[in-house]
Amino acid sequence: MKKMPADRNLRIAIIGHKRIPSNEGGIEKGVEQHAVRMAALGHAVTVYNRGGKHIYGDQYHSKPLKSYKNVKIVTIPTFRGAAEVPVYSFLATLHAVLSRADVISYRASGSCNMVPLARLFGIRTVASLHGIDSQRDKWHGFAVKYLEHGEKMAAQKADVCLVLSENERSYIEQRYGRRPILFANGITRPEKAGAELIREKYGLSEGGYVLSLGRGTPEKGLHYLIQAFRPIETEKKLVIAGGMDSPEYAEELRRLAADDRRVIFTGFVQGREKDELYSNAYVYCMPSNLEGMANTLLEALSFGNCCLLSDIPENAEPAGDHALYFRKGDADDLNRQLRFLLQNPDAAAQYRASAADYVCRRFDWDTVVEQMLDLYSGRKVADYMEYVDRSGLDA
Repeated sequence: MKKMPADRNLRIAIIGHKRIPSNEGGIEKGVEQHAVRMAALGHAVTVYNRGGKHIYGDQYHSKPLKSYKNVKIVTIPTFRGAAEVPVYSFLATLHAVLSRADVISYRASGSCNMVPLARLFGIRTVASLHGIDSQRDKWHGFAVKYLEHGEKMAAQKADVCLVLSENERSYIEQRYGRRPILFANGITRPEKAGAELIREKYGLSEGGYVLSLGRGTPEKGLHYLIQAFRPIETEKKLVIAGGMDSPEYAEELRRLAADDRRVIFTGFVQGREKDELYSNAYVYCMPSNLEGMANTLLEALSFGNCCLLSDIPENAEPAGDHALYFRKGDADDLNRQLRFLLQNPDAAAQYRASAADYVCRRFDWDTVVEQMLDLYSGRKVADYMEYVDRSGLDA
């Protein structure tokens, strides 16, 4: 296993995201936080962005950058289709090899197919898996096989393999015979915002709505949420915020909500609008069937939301006792728990009271980056990259 000298800064390449700066997904948020903080510590960080337009529309697209907060950006021309990720990750890896990177950090299973190529040139590789991508509902055929092969390369060929949850770690260990290291996302404590923009755009007020915010894909379970919400007699609204990855799924959701004017679809949100939505929700709901460690969940907790979550391990591990849970995929149980919170504001307030302090103390970006740099250099390969320090934090 290749190790870097402990007394010098590293040449770090990051491959596998769409682009930074961006709010297109959790991987992009993590890459930005890691890269900017590592660069601030004096490391030479190169981030390989994909070309093309913002996935949620041209109105969010910005001109490609060559640098961002002391991070070098190399944009790899890409095209939409089955070959997008293979071509992008191959060209990015070649550039990183020719640039004499000390370590390549591969993000998500698709890009991890290039781990053997980097190893061939003696470059240290750290593969970060952000969920079991091959099991996501949107992938079929060749894509599933390619993602599964990326998982295998991450598990069996990378110097270090990282995963975001115990469930994913068990999956990798049982399927590929290697026990990965558990790592965490981070969060920065936000400032809460009043309901100004969202009142003007959607007629929303403080405490006047249930919120679900994130990418709209079938495994996110938004159809369960709409089915659970519709029978409830309440003046509160249901806000589905975030871009839709699938036009077919978006149409399915709109059909489910067609006769209920309380259901609001905002589309992709960012900046002040997103902060206001988090800040003023009565309940934040995440009905996912599959996750890694969702940045949106950490964000919701950091804003002090009362969170109602599906009981998958990837939700329960970061939220602990500071959220309420329902059975995954069970719209009736979701309906029951949602009714309980709507009818018992004191219970909802209790969850709000502890959420922000808990998550901001437990998931700290600077600590995550420090641990990641240890792994990049080879100084520390432990069984866990602790969420700060788990001892005493679950009280």
